[in-house]
Amino acid sequence: MALITIKEYAARHGRDHRTALQKAQRGKFETAKKLGRDWVIDEDEPYVDCRIKSGKYQNWRKPKESQ
Repeated sequence: MALITIKEYAARHGRDHRTALQKAQRGKFETAKKLGRDWVIDEDEPYVDCRIKSGKYQNWRKPKESQ
């Protein structure tokens, strides 16, 4: 397990380092931890997209029609 900085991790995965940092702060990475003022992560951890893409919440604000 080799630890690298969040900035280097984001560059390896083609992501913005601020996005990866926010994801680490929210606890979305299993191996990310803060050492002093810097965030580090295991270099082998996969970058998982946590967005819901199934359309499950599509039109959730519209009232349901009564039948």
